[in-house]
Amino acid sequence: MLTLIQNQILGMKWLNVLIKNLLSIIGIDTGTKLGGNLQFFIYDVIKITVLLWVLIFLISYVQSFFPPERSRKIMGRFHGIGANIVGALLGTVTPFCSCSSIPIFMGFTSAGLPLGVTFSFLISSPMVDC
Repeated sequence: MLTLIQNQILGMKWLNVLIKNLLSIIGIDTGTKLGGNLQFFIYDVIKITVLLWVLIFLISYVQSFFPPERSRKIMGRFHGIGANIVGALLGTVTPFCSCSSIPIFMGFTSAGLPLGVTFSFLISSPMVDC
């Protein structure tokens, strides 16, 4: 069962077979170098696009439940080295890349959070999430 999920759903082997059959119908032999490369290119473009759509949807869904205000509220409760650890852990679990981590960092500093805590968040967020 696990092999089926890994190969057919996550690996999209069915898509590779479908593209091979479609190329054969068109008259392109996938056994040749050019045909095999064309099959691989079409398969990879479709697979990566679908995976990106799914990941963007899931991250957007998680972001809707974990807004920056909630992060700011959580980080405001801690002080000292514990605050740095919480800032780094919060940066690890929040689904933000560097393009949105910098505005959140600016919001944290304008909210009066200690600079060390905000830097812990800033450094860990894009390193883990992107």
